Parts: sequence; C-alpha cells; structure tokens
Amino acid sequence: MQVKLQEQLSASDATAILERLPERIRLALNERAAEIEYPIEAVIEMAIASFLDTEALGFADCKPGRGQ
Repeated sequence: MQVKLQEQLSASDATAILERLPERIRLALNERAAEIEYPIEAVIEMAIASFLDTEALGFADCKPGRGQ
C-alpha cells in the first residue's frame, strides 16, 4: 500500500486532532482561526510549527531548534 504524503493537514485530520484536545485548547484554536480568518487546519499547523520553531509560520518554514 502506497501512502501519499500531504503538505498540509486536511479538514478531516484537523477535526480528528481537535476532538482529542482539551476543550480550552480546542476553543482557543477555533477562536484564533476565526480571528485571523484562516481555516482551522492551518491554525493547528501554525500552532505545532511555532511550538517546534518560534520563527516558523508553518511546517514548510519549520526547522526545529532554530527558534530556541
């Protein structure tokens, strides 16, 4: 079975992630997405990327350890 790698989270992947997060984090991510008018999947990517690299805007920019 060949797996196609995606460059971005899909909406269904974002939903699956959100369902497993504590409510306060889920609400904060949804509020941020609404505030900046971005899809929730992009906001989740940005949140994870910024945790790994404070200078990253998203996974494409992420170089773990660079922003520390």
